[in-house]
Amino acid sequence: MCGLWASVGMTVQCDAIARVAHRGPDGEGWEQLDTPAGPLTLGHRRLSIIDRSPAGAQPMASADGRLRLVYNGEIYNHVELRAELENQGHQFRTRTDSEVILAAYDQWGADFPSRLNGMFAIVLWDASRRTLLAVRDRFGVKPLYWGHFGEGIAFASELKQFAAVPGFTAGIDQDMARDFLAFGLLDHDDRTLIQEVRQLGAGDMVELDLGGRRPGPVTPRRWYVPSAALAIRSGEAPEYLAWLLTDSVRLRLRADVSVGVCLSGGLDSSAIACLAAGQTEGPITTVSACYDDPAVDERRYIHAVTAAITATAIEVFPQADQVPDLIDRIVHAQDGPFSGTTVFAQWCVFEAARQAGVKVMLDGQGADELLAGYHPAFAAYHAGLARDRRWWRLAAEMAGRRRRHGVSFLRQGAEAANAAFRPTIHRFLRTATPNWLQPGRHAPSLPATPDLPSFLRSQFSRTSLPMLLHWEDRNSMAHGVEARLPFLDYRLVEFCANLADDAKIRDGETKWILRQAMVDILPAAIRQRQDKIGFATPERLWLQRPRLRAFVEATLNDAGSRFPELFDKTGLARLIRGVRTATSTPSTVWRVVSFVRWAVMGLGR
Repeated sequence: MCGLWASVGMTVQCDAIARVAHRGPDGEGWEQLDTPAGPLTLGHRRLSIIDRSPAGAQPMASADGRLRLVYNGEIYNHVELRAELENQGHQFRTRTDSEVILAAYDQWGADFPSRLNGMFAIVLWDASRRTLLAVRDRFGVKPLYWGHFGEGIAFASELKQFAAVPGFTAGIDQDMARDFLAFGLLDHDDRTLIQEVRQLGAGDMVELDLGGRRPGPVTPRRWYVPSAALAIRSGEAPEYLAWLLTDSVRLRLRADVSVGVCLSGGLDSSAIACLAAGQTEGPITTVSACYDDPAVDERRYIHAVTAAITATAIEVFPQADQVPDLIDRIVHAQDGPFSGTTVFAQWCVFEAARQAGVKVMLDGQGADELLAGYHPAFAAYHAGLARDRRWWRLAAEMAGRRRRHGVSFLRQGAEAANAAFRPTIHRFLRTATPNWLQPGRHAPSLPATPDLPSFLRSQFSRTSLPMLLHWEDRNSMAHGVEARLPFLDYRLVEFCANLADDAKIRDGETKWILRQAMVDILPAAIRQRQDKIGFATPERLWLQRPRLRAFVEATLNDAGSRFPELFDKTGLARLIRGVRTATSTPSTVWRVVSFVRWAVMGLGR
């Protein structure tokens, strides 16, 4: 829920929080306090989900006035924490999870985040210690940005808020721009596309001393350390996973507003929909993106799920001709560019949810990165088996993949060899490096991926999930909808991280353990699916529609003249010809188009 602002050592107007009114359409709070380091300003936009009364407004003060909090997110175990804290003598005036955070800090100090099961970006002022604490959740579900401006420091939920800081220039970080344009990477470290702003890392915190004449320094430290593996027998692992996911969904259904599910028809969202329906009185609302193109349309799977549960099913049909009209709104909401029209389709899903009066939506992000759902994971798995000389296992897995997916032994062998001797992500980036970028850039440093665990760690923390979380947060909050992600319950993440490889891929089948865990929950048509569409849109067909193609070509022509330091005009002309002949890679096209629209608009819009 909500958007936040905190700054110290400078004077900023409340426009800093008004710029994210979409994140919190239900209320606004703004307060300025005096500290030895200068004025401390706290701002908040509220999306009320739990205890929607005025008592839940922020900035929120502790009963003794010593603490002040602005916070974005949800603490799903706030009920259990409240009971524990009441047993310790704490008294509560509201039913909010915000007040639970204040009491948790009062009880456990800076160790309090480890008690929270949720998604959160927290800024907390402790007047008695004269410290300002900024904390981001374990996996970076909720954003938290910061920057130095003169002698002041500011924290915010979105980049566009920093445009309210006097003297802010919003200079583009050229290295980050090239990382995105060439490799499709964004949010892969603490830098942002704006030179002056960084993001606090997932699972990090900052404790600022405001007892002196100036604040600082900003020194992030890691607060989240994953727990040791649980001793679960392999035969009991599917049952335990089923319990973890069921309990995660149970916690994420807690709300004083309507809760629905983003249903794509894939294994992950379908599991969530079925589990949520089983714990909900009356029909649960599902929202799905559908298409006339059978190559990407998943309605037959969506219908299999909605027929098996009690649901109010909403289907939206994103259209190519909507993109030119909406792209500037989406880019502005995203605070940056994106790699494809799936972001537009997701925008349509959350727009439909809000129109239906649903303020909380459950989604399946994270499962693919945890359980090897993406098919490139096969190459990393096979490379690891070859490295360990597990030849019989490798042969059996390659045979299983050939049987289920029709991939030849020769191709699988080549993929595994490339994964072993050249990191998978680097191999992809090198072969996909656009020749319309000027030379002289270097590939970002990414971990090698010669086996399945390191491949999945890279996807989870560097290459895939951070971008998906960024896009989902901005799309949902643009419509005043809170997205909750059951697969990113930290208990489930830690359990999956310690599973053996063959619990994730077995006999050529991805997400093996999840399929086993959902035997009595999912329709067979879903549980036995072997294809992977991955919330796709018919991008190649869309790029041939006259209106969209004209818009894309005009934007690509504009790129070379506006940004000669990034783009080579000859190469851009080649890319435009590829759009006309349907030979250009759509993700490459959309990276350039969305980047140009974002850069042209700037953050001040």
